Amino acid sequence: MKRCVVLLMAAALLNLGCTVGPRYKRPTVAVPGSYRGAAPEQAAQPQIASLGDQKWWEVFQDEQLRTLIRTALQHNYDLRIAASHVLEAQAQLGITRADQFPTLSGGGAVADVRAAQSKFLPAFETSTGQVNASAVWALDFWGQYRRATEAARANLLASQWAQQEVVSTLVADVAAAYFQLRALDLQLEISKRTLISRQESLRLTRVLADGGATSLLDVRQAEQLVFTASAEVPALEQQIEQQENLLSILLGQNPGDVPRGQALTEQRQPPEVPAGIPSALLERRPDIREAEEQLIAANAEIGVARAAYFPQISLSGTGGFQSSALSNLFSGPAGAWSFGASLTQPIFTGGRLRSGVHLAEARRQTALLVYQQSIQTAFRSVSDALVAYRKTREFRTQEEFLFQSAQDAARLSHMRYTGGVTGYLEVLTNETNAFSAELALVQGRQNELLALVQVYDALGGGWHE
Repeated sequence: MKRCVVLLMAAALLNLGCTVGPRYKRPTVAVPGSYRGAAPEQAAQPQIASLGDQKWWEVFQDEQLRTLIRTALQHNYDLRIAASHVLEAQAQLGITRADQFPTLSGGGAVADVRAAQSKFLPAFETSTGQVNASAVWALDFWGQYRRATEAARANLLASQWAQQEVVSTLVADVAAAYFQLRALDLQLEISKRTLISRQESLRLTRVLADGGATSLLDVRQAEQLVFTASAEVPALEQQIEQQENLLSILLGQNPGDVPRGQALTEQRQPPEVPAGIPSALLERRPDIREAEEQLIAANAEIGVARAAYFPQISLSGTGGFQSSALSNLFSGPAGAWSFGASLTQPIFTGGRLRSGVHLAEARRQTALLVYQQSIQTAFRSVSDALVAYRKTREFRTQEEFLFQSAQDAARLSHMRYTGGVTGYLEVLTNETNAFSAELALVQGRQNELLALVQVYDALGGGWHE
C-alpha cells in the first residue's frame, strides 16, 4: 500500500512538469486611428459607441423583418450546420483532454473444466475465478497532452466564433433580401400605376385620332409608352417571386410567399452611423476572433510537436483476485497485484520529429498571416461600407431632384400637347424619362438601405443575443 501511495505521488509530481512550446502572445497589428470613409466629424474625433454594438432588432425597425430574422435564426440550415460543428469541437475537446488522465479498466473471468478419465490421467473437475482492475497513465511531463488540449479548446472557440459569424451574415442577408423585395414591390406598384395612366392616355389619343384632331403617329407613340410600362410588370413579377424563393431558403423553408411589413419608403435609418474606434473592431468581428483562435491552436500544436523529442513516461498497475474456488475468491491468499513503469526515448526517426516541428511552425505562420489578413480585410470592408452609405445618400438625394424635374417636365409636355403647341413625341420622351427616374429613385433608396446593412455587418454587428 505504501508503494502504491509513493508511486501516485511521484506520478502527480511528474505530471506537473514543464510545458514545451511557445506561449501565445497576441501579435501586434497596425490599427488606424480612424476609419477611412467615415464622416469628417467622425474621422476627426472617433466615437466610442458603434452601430456594431447595437442589437439587430434595434437597428431594423420593421416588425415583419424582425419576425423573418427570428425565423431564420431558428431554422436556417447554415446556422444549424455551424451549431453541429460546435458540438463536434466540444466532443473532440473531451477526447483530447482525456489523454491527461489515467485509463482504468476492470474485468473478470470464470472457467469450469471437467475431464473424463483416460489411460494416462484420472478424471478431474476444476473451476477458477478471476477479478482484476488495471490502470495505465501516460505522464504528461513535457506538456504534450496539455498543449493538445489547449489546441482543441482554441478550435472549439474558433468554431463558436464561426457560428457567430454565420449568425451575423444571416441577419445581414435576410435584411438585404427583404429590402430588395420591398424595392421590387415598389417598382411593380409604380409600373402598374404608370401602366394604368398610360392606357388612359392611349385611349384619349385614339379618341382624338378618330376625330381627326391628331395623327396615327401620336397613337403609335402612345402605344409605345403603354408597352414599355406593360413589359416591366412581368419582369418585376418574376424577380419578386425569385426573391421570395431566396428569402424562403434563408428562413429554412421551402419556396413560398413572404409576408411584408413597412413599405420601402417607410423604412427608417439614421442620417449618420457611428463607426466607433477601429481598435474595438478586433474584439467585435467574429471572423477576426475566429482567426485568432485558430492562431492560438496552431501555436499550441508546436508544443505538441516539440514534446515528441523527449522521453515518454508511463505508469501501469494491476490488482485483483484469483482462486481455484469461487468461494475463496475474496479471501485467503487470492490477492495479486503488479506495478510497473516504462520510459521510451526516440533515438532515430529519420527526421520525422524535426519535420513535425517544422510543419507545426509553418501552420502557425499561415494562421498568423490569415489573422493579419482578416484584420486588413475587415478595415477595408468597414471603409467601403461607410463611403457607400454616405455616397448612396447623396445619390438618392440627386435622384429625388431628378425625378421631381422629370415629373414636372412630363406634366408640362402634356399641357403643351393638349394646347397643340407640340407633338406627342415630346410627351413620349418626357414620360419615358419620368418613369425611368422614378424607378431609379427606388433603386437609390434600396441601395441606401443595403449600404446600412453593409455597414452594420462590416462593423461586426448582428450576432449579439
